[in-house]
Amino acid sequence: MDTADDYTLLPTAPPLEDYLRLRRDSGLTPVTAEQGAPAIAGAWSACHVVDAAGTPVAMGRVIGDGGWHFHIVDVATDPAHQRQGLGRAVVEWLVADIRDRAPAGPWVSLIADPPGQRLYRSLGFEDVSPSLGMGIVLGAD
Repeated sequence: MDTADDYTLLPTAPPLEDYLRLRRDSGLTPVTAEQGAPAIAGAWSACHVVDAAGTPVAMGRVIGDGGWHFHIVDVATDPAHQRQGLGRAVVEWLVADIRDRAPAGPWVSLIADPPGQRLYRSLGFEDVSPSLGMGIVLGAD
């Protein structure tokens, strides 16, 4: 992806400090470096977008088993760069990468927070009702 606005999509995760910053600044749950480093290393696929100065301004990852189940996570855009189509470009790239590298017929899921629901629906994602996404954050006992 190269646009007139001088954004470039790179087929890698951003550096750890930028990953942590993009999560925090975009409104995703902040994570520590101890959580972020293995998250980046364990991704099945990842990409990020840099601006003309080379600063990472958007990102996304895929986690999964490499066979059937793929989950899109960490889709985040720096607030100063939102409404430029960067989130769409990230998700489209991640879906294309799954389509290109996974066996036929993969299940691709994500958790759609309200700000991203319209985008994800426009890309073909559907509500999985009556199923309901659930989660738990384990304490540091």
